Amino acid sequence: MSQAVAVAVALLALSAGLAMAEDPYLFFTWNVTYGTISPLGIPQQGILINGQFPGPNINSTTNNNIVINVFNNLDEPLLFSWNGIQHRKNSWQDGMPGTNCPILPGTNWTYHFQVKDQIGSYFYFPSTAMHKAVGGFGGLRVNSRLLIPVPYPDPADDYTVLIGDWYAKDHKSLKRVLDSGRSLGRPNGVLLNGKTGLGEKSKSPVFTMEAGKTYHYRICNVGMKNSLNFRIQGHSLKLVEMDGSHTVQNIYDSLDVHVGQCYSVLVTADQEPRDYVMIASTRFTRYSLSATGIIRYAGSDKPASSVLPKAPAGWGWSFNQFRSFRWNLTASAARPNPQGSYHYGQINITRTIKLANSGRIVDGKLRYALNGASYSNPDTPLKLAEYFGVADRVFKYDTIGDEPARNVLRAHITVGPVVLNATFRDFIEVVFENHEKSIQSYHLDGYSFFPVGMGPGKWTPESRKNYNMLDAVSRHTIQVYPKSWSAILLTFDNAGMWNIRSENWERQYLGQQLYISVLSPARSLRDEYNIPDNQPLCGFVADLPKPDPYT
Repeated sequence: MSQAVAVAVALLALSAGLAMAEDPYLFFTWNVTYGTISPLGIPQQGILINGQFPGPNINSTTNNNIVINVFNNLDEPLLFSWNGIQHRKNSWQDGMPGTNCPILPGTNWTYHFQVKDQIGSYFYFPSTAMHKAVGGFGGLRVNSRLLIPVPYPDPADDYTVLIGDWYAKDHKSLKRVLDSGRSLGRPNGVLLNGKTGLGEKSKSPVFTMEAGKTYHYRICNVGMKNSLNFRIQGHSLKLVEMDGSHTVQNIYDSLDVHVGQCYSVLVTADQEPRDYVMIASTRFTRYSLSATGIIRYAGSDKPASSVLPKAPAGWGWSFNQFRSFRWNLTASAARPNPQGSYHYGQINITRTIKLANSGRIVDGKLRYALNGASYSNPDTPLKLAEYFGVADRVFKYDTIGDEPARNVLRAHITVGPVVLNATFRDFIEVVFENHEKSIQSYHLDGYSFFPVGMGPGKWTPESRKNYNMLDAVSRHTIQVYPKSWSAILLTFDNAGMWNIRSENWERQYLGQQLYISVLSPARSLRDEYNIPDNQPLCGFVADLPKPDPYT
């Protein structure tokens, strides 16, 4: 190949947002269908991927290119999003309704993204309507490259544990409830890898361990609303990673896993050979729901003890557990953060955004909001409207301020698209204030951030005195306890349109989310990839010519 041809090929790859050939490719074909499932013993319609519930695990390595051809055999539009995958320079692949036109029934679309400079435990899920409530989710792991050492010996095996609360209704019924202006109420149960484990006659194991060996468990809360406590009968959990960052390896009896979060632990089979029970149970609720699963020591037929460990009680325990988490600053790992952000405590904050959640009846229907604005999806995805230069026909920037109203719980709620502008590469402080009585969990697409503090009551500038400005764990999802606040710091260096959302899916669906537009003034491939050639177009941009590509 001549040098000129090689350069042309490289530019074409860059313009399509593709990685060069030295990074391996993983190819998948997904047939997404309805199917009858009975996770709580009651037949209901679920969403299957290649006939599987939960969906297949994606097992990748840092910098792999993941190519997934999704065939939508449902009767509704569909999108998938990749919780925690940052899509550097490539929000075209984020799979949220604000960035992508949906895959229409009877059609297919191919996602192509790179797990650039990331390691850790993640999951994918359907981001449209209430599809997530009935399946379509699965684990997504990103292993370190062989040349990059991990801060623990190779485990004997690697297990994915997907936990979450569950409703025994189909997604259309749940959507009708919300569209009518009502709340979904309490879930019907909790699942662990698609099963409840309670009352099952068969006690077949979910996982098997050999005595004396150590195993890697990746626990993700893929549920709808509830924080869950995870524990294993008779065994300790050595925390080694969360949301894509290696941690100081503290030992825990159990972990509170909030909606949208993933934790990796090492478990050593150092007990008497027999069966042991994994438990995931609801936290901070008046009701108690749980799921169980059996871990069997190889060669043993001794059943598990009937005495199961109880979950901790109260908020204080969970607060203190959060404060015990520390980033492992000595571990080798892929790090997508800009140079200097490991010393984030020395970077000047250029802007503070306070976001306060609320819920009220609007025109006879329940809506949830951030700073008094309840998000609704326009027919034209925000990213496409912005890219094609017709944003003014779809949304207005900065319709909310950086401060909530003084009494946000009583403030009037407006409904429509909500987009905040963030200056490219600014270092910004975001404070989530929760004046309500229920716990909140927030996720930011396209980034990891430093959760530097949380506390009761209202945040004030004095709260910064108690920030962890050294080794907060870089992650993508953070909880906010009732009548409390949580603060995060990050550099907005990833150009694109990115979703901040409540991971409580009812609240997300009814408006507790917004998008942040991060535009590079250079319009350069250095900062953002061009729109993919296969990108579906809809709404106002359906028939528009594509703008000039970035160079």
